[in-house]
Amino acid sequence: MEANNKQNSTITQSIAQSITLKAVMVGFLIILLLIPSFMIQGLIKERQDRSRETIEKINSKWSDAQTICAPILSVPYTVSSMGPNDKLQYQQHVLNITPEVLDVKTKLSPEERHYGIYKTILYRSEQDLSGEFSLKSLPQLENATIHWDKSYLRLGVSDLRGITSNLTVELAGETYEAEASGSSDTSLGKELVVALAGDAVKQAGQPLSFHCRFNLNGSSSINYIPLGKTTNVHVTGSWNAPGYIGNFSPEHTLNEQGFDATWGVLRFNRNIPEVWTDNQVDSFRDSSFGVNLVETVDHYQQNMRSAKYAIMFIALTFVIFFFVETLTKKRIHPIQYLLVGIALILFYSLLLSISEQLSFGIAYLIASLSTIGLITVYTQSIFKNKVQTGMLTFVLCLLYAFLYMVLQLEDVALLIGSIGLFVILAIIMYFSRKVDWYKQEEK
Repeated sequence: MEANNKQNSTITQSIAQSITLKAVMVGFLIILLLIPSFMIQGLIKERQDRSRETIEKINSKWSDAQTICAPILSVPYTVSSMGPNDKLQYQQHVLNITPEVLDVKTKLSPEERHYGIYKTILYRSEQDLSGEFSLKSLPQLENATIHWDKSYLRLGVSDLRGITSNLTVELAGETYEAEASGSSDTSLGKELVVALAGDAVKQAGQPLSFHCRFNLNGSSSINYIPLGKTTNVHVTGSWNAPGYIGNFSPEHTLNEQGFDATWGVLRFNRNIPEVWTDNQVDSFRDSSFGVNLVETVDHYQQNMRSAKYAIMFIALTFVIFFFVETLTKKRIHPIQYLLVGIALILFYSLLLSISEQLSFGIAYLIASLSTIGLITVYTQSIFKNKVQTGMLTFVLCLLYAFLYMVLQLEDVALLIGSIGLFVILAIIMYFSRKVDWYKQEEK
């Protein structure tokens, strides 16, 4: 009976020390730790959504991102036709005419606003719009009576709350006040309407020059619609990290005082008709362009990208533990593997929470040093060997430095990451090439 118990104990101990079984257990722990890894990614997404909601609330009290659509000259006309029983019928239409030349000058004054740990970029701006309408090549309208005395200008601004000064338009030597129409056009956005005098547009053969100035508040970005046959937009601002968005790229300069950008768009470059009737044009958004004042990669995006490398950190750390255990016969309990894995996962929680208070670079340094220090102290208590502990610490330092480099290299991040992982695998294969796993198993 006693011999059987000893034999069972020996078998149990052999199974517990089996390399194959230990490898399976380590693999299972790696898969198990994917659960908190996904939870960390969910937490990052939740904090990112919370940040966006807070920024939207801040912006809503100031003004949203603005899109400016230059003046359109709208001329009502009536078309007569014979109906049933030879009765004369009349249909009302509006002819919309875009400017021949459009010049826009904008001076931006951005500023940061903070709400707790969240930050948004708001701006004040001075807008100067000028140009002219040419009425020489209008389409022939059969059986139509054009009501020049009822002509009006339409100016589109996406968020009228941002207008902080009276908007007046000078047209053909006369000054007119703009009023909100109370409606939202699908192509222009929120409309400002300028009713023109009866004789302002009746001389259809002469060009009509216009000029208007107004102050406009907004947030995050400012965009323009190139309605003119020739559109020139010049934007200056005291912001050192502008992003140029939309379908057209500007000529730009950047210095310590800010940026200077100029766009030149011709009628051949955009899909906007020069003249159309009623609401034949749905939207101009596909032709918009402008300046974005928000950083394209914020710390939440960097946190999410770093969290996707969690499985690599856990697997490589466990591989080192596994090799030390195999080659030195120093037994490491699965609970110890698990604790080290949890420490690696908590790095991402530390990084997220600290990066909301400090810059991402400083947060990464603090979180990585804290995690490496914790694992180093714990590993020393397990290995009781400074060389083995130092090797693990060195590898962790290389891994965290490699990850930070990948996070900074946006354009070639995939290339560098793939090459790095290939090199790491090659190193592991090189150092394990002479290990006789069957012999280790027999021992």
